[in-house]
Amino acid sequence: MAKLTHVGEGGEAKMVDVGPKDETARYARASGCIRMDPGTLAAIEGNQLSKGDVVTVARVAGILAAKRTAELVPLCHPLPLTDVQVDVRPDRELPGLRVEATTKTVGRTGVEMEAIVAVSVTLITVYDMAKANDRGMVISEIRLEEKSGGKSGVWTRR
Repeated sequence: MAKLTHVGEGGEAKMVDVGPKDETARYARASGCIRMDPGTLAAIEGNQLSKGDVVTVARVAGILAAKRTAELVPLCHPLPLTDVQVDVRPDRELPGLRVEATTKTVGRTGVEMEAIVAVSVTLITVYDMAKANDRGMVISEIRLEEKSGGKSGVWTRR
């Protein structure tokens, strides 16, 4: 089994010292979805919910969350993100919304957590804005899809 980098010699949680690592271009893409009643999806698409434009507000919330990941996840390093993109699109097959976030930086540690946090908060914001219409919405399938950069190189979900 590989040694966990966030665990000290005595088993305590610790922040990883990334100082000695080389700076490289880092990229990550994560995704997730929220399932809802077809009527709720139609109301979101038609911008007919009382809280306003769900997709725009959720997208901005996801971008903000990516930038604040180190404040939310205790052992994450604060990163100077060079780009964050959040895409929210309807999927009538679910029915619901699919979210994808990409994050980039040039640094000593990856941006996977920033992409995952962006997706999570985007989906939570959709729930918050539409819960008056549909409390049964289900957030699921939040996952890393791919990452690149650093010593471990490229990883892609199969």
